[in-house]
Amino acid sequence: MDIYLVGGAVRDKLLGRPVTDRDWVVVGATPEDMLAAGYRPVGKDFPVFLHGQTKEEYALARTERKTGRGYHGFAFHADPSVTVEQDLERRDLTINAIAEREDGTLVDPFGGVSDIGTRTLRHVSAAFAEDPVRLLRVARFAARYAPLGFTVADETMTLMRRMVDDGEVDHLVPERVWAETRKALSEPMPSAFLRVLRESGALRVLFPEVDALYGVPQRPEFHPEVDTGIHMELVLDAAARLAPGDALVGWCALTHDLGKALTPADVLPRHIMHEQRGIEPVRAISARLKVPAEYAFMAEMVCKHHLNAHMALELKPATIFRLLEGLGSLRRPARLETFLLACMADKRGRLGGEDAAYPQADFLRACREAAASITSQPFVAKGLTGPAIGEAMKKAQVNAIAGVPRAAL
Repeated sequence: MDIYLVGGAVRDKLLGRPVTDRDWVVVGATPEDMLAAGYRPVGKDFPVFLHGQTKEEYALARTERKTGRGYHGFAFHADPSVTVEQDLERRDLTINAIAEREDGTLVDPFGGVSDIGTRTLRHVSAAFAEDPVRLLRVARFAARYAPLGFTVADETMTLMRRMVDDGEVDHLVPERVWAETRKALSEPMPSAFLRVLRESGALRVLFPEVDALYGVPQRPEFHPEVDTGIHMELVLDAAARLAPGDALVGWCALTHDLGKALTPADVLPRHIMHEQRGIEPVRAISARLKVPAEYAFMAEMVCKHHLNAHMALELKPATIFRLLEGLGSLRRPARLETFLLACMADKRGRLGGEDAAYPQADFLRACREAAASITSQPFVAKGLTGPAIGEAMKKAQVNAIAGVPRAAL
């Protein structure tokens, strides 16, 4: 049998990036050969094995053919006659269709090395159009590699538009859309994910609430970028800089201004009550994509309260307490951090505002610490019982917040 290192490990080695996961393709072997060599089977749809020591995945070289709509509609064929070139042909992008032999030489039948050099995301073959998940993957790879100068090849973008027009994207199940979106929100430039989806036409199909933000004007004195969709892109990238790899902060950033698409035309470019208008679309997109409960909760809280965060130094102590309590941050301080990072990204996601100060964050952190320092013991010692303890604690917490110094804006 011949063994090749494939996919992302080869790509990232060529890019000079750290290699975290290594996948292998085995040519000229049967499942029985793998078992006899001590590999453990784990594949369900096709033969994949784990190495006994490294636990890395070794897959038998295989081909695939389309049998139905969507990403489930494939039949796989693996036997010793399948070549490494045939295995590489079924992959999505040329930069992912490079194999490395055990002696370090490369197998590059589709020009992946050249596309790495020109920073191009290009599909391997027309079979790309058979799997709608690949459109999301291209957008995700754009979010990862756009800082390195990668762009989508014109012919690949044309093919992706055709996939949208043909309705192939309509067959994506929510779980796969969310899985790719979550990964994209963890990448260095998630705005590229949106731009690729929008240019292909997939954004209006998969994320209509986000797509509706493009072309909606904002007041230029607060938003020099004017277009709400562009603001959303800037906020996403600000979130990625503030909280690298944190998809929860990214999801809150993506959804915080959805209400602006619902602002009546006669009041534009103002967006009075856009926080309240945004709650329904935030709930809709979270439910449709079946996002985790914490993502849905925090997205709604950021949508509803991000203006309160911006105005924190002007809020009454009781209002600040209700905000902290509503977040559940008195017991779960990490929630306040997520909230503040998303709000800070909103503040910095404006043309010329990339380094804007945000003293509201330290102020709200201090308020939480002050409120959390209040315990029940003194009130129990005074003889209070039941709900009276909670009421007394609440008053003391509001008073503790009132004592927190307010820095100048």
